[in-house]
Amino acid sequence: MISPLAQELNDILSGTVVDALLSELGRRMYFPRGIISQGGEASLHADKANGTIGMTVINGTPAELPTIKEIVPELTPREVVAYEKTAGNPEFRKAWKEQIIKKNPLLEGKVISTPIVVPGLTAAISYVADLFVDKDKPLLAPNPCWDNYELICKARRAAPFHTFTCFEDGKLSIANLETKMWGDAERFGSVRVILNFPQNPSGYSPTHAEVKEICRIVKDIAESGKKVLVLSDDAYFGLNYEDDIESQSLFAYLADIHENVLAIKADGPTKEDFAWGLRCGFITFASKGLKEKEIEALQTKFMGVIRSSVSCASTPSQSLLMHALKNPEHEKAKLELRNMLKARYNIVRKFVTEHSSSVLTPLPFNSGYFMSFHVAKISAESLRRALLESEGIGVISIDEQTLRVAFSSIDEDKLEMVYDSIYKTAERLANA
Repeated sequence: MISPLAQELNDILSGTVVDALLSELGRRMYFPRGIISQGGEASLHADKANGTIGMTVINGTPAELPTIKEIVPELTPREVVAYEKTAGNPEFRKAWKEQIIKKNPLLEGKVISTPIVVPGLTAAISYVADLFVDKDKPLLAPNPCWDNYELICKARRAAPFHTFTCFEDGKLSIANLETKMWGDAERFGSVRVILNFPQNPSGYSPTHAEVKEICRIVKDIAESGKKVLVLSDDAYFGLNYEDDIESQSLFAYLADIHENVLAIKADGPTKEDFAWGLRCGFITFASKGLKEKEIEALQTKFMGVIRSSVSCASTPSQSLLMHALKNPEHEKAKLELRNMLKARYNIVRKFVTEHSSSVLTPLPFNSGYFMSFHVAKISAESLRRALLESEGIGVISIDEQTLRVAFSSIDEDKLEMVYDSIYKTAERLANA
């Protein structure tokens, strides 16, 4: 049964691309006019006393234990222990939107939503799946891909999980992407695809020409009357190590490409600002012709998903990051770490260029935290175990033929030793 509040949002969205793409859960979702909503009203008008929010308050300030205060003395109790708004700190959201536009000049003048704060990018992807993926609305992802995509789609949403072969003949396979996107569009009347650049596990980002081709596919499908959702998982955004990489997010190109396209950007400080454990991410929406009230209705449904799961993202994480963004030294410090990652990338690139193997073929890589090998003759899992047990080296077997190495977590002086061991162990197992 659909709540009247959900139906009110559905009516606002009726006839839009969002309406056509919503899952059954998405149609049921709404934001209640309950404690949070009434508490918000009280914060504006209750000038004598406010008994709405379940916090301990002393003289108008949230109570804070001295054992917590002494750890973060520079932050106020409001910045540490108080509940944050469901959609996140308004100042933080505004600042991140400004950052997105600054990093993606194509978005200047385009209508995009104000980013909503979520507890990490995994939550961002999971919540998008809640709204748009179900048994009749599959998710399409690259193969190989991060294992959480399949877990979210199949286990949580009980939905079909479709993949396209990401690389062919040492290049990004635009043809495979096009075939699979059209296949889903024709069969289901719509297509939902998640594209992660820099990609996990390969560490590949597309060139400007490849991005143009992806946009062509999306626009062709949209012009045929089919609805298209493209979720840009920009977890590793900006970590580019080669000059020919497209520097802007795919989201910037798709934000107003066609009325039948819903573009969604999942990003955040997790990798961009080297703040992994703070578990803070953002979701931003855009679609050509989507009116302000329709964007608000979509955001309200998304807030309903947050409210019904974690209620809100962590307050201290948002406060810490907001202060960091204001610090004039912040970007300089980020650049130093990015240069360190690029130096590690250069060592790995040089090694795999100078070494050949009958077992290991590097997948294309030019960015991000990782690179991966296609493994022949033996399984990636047997190689992983051998490296761990006999060499004391930890890597990840993504599937039977893909071995991922996170060079981001290996010190420069160990990289050659690690890769030498990987190559030698692979050959030893293949010849055993």
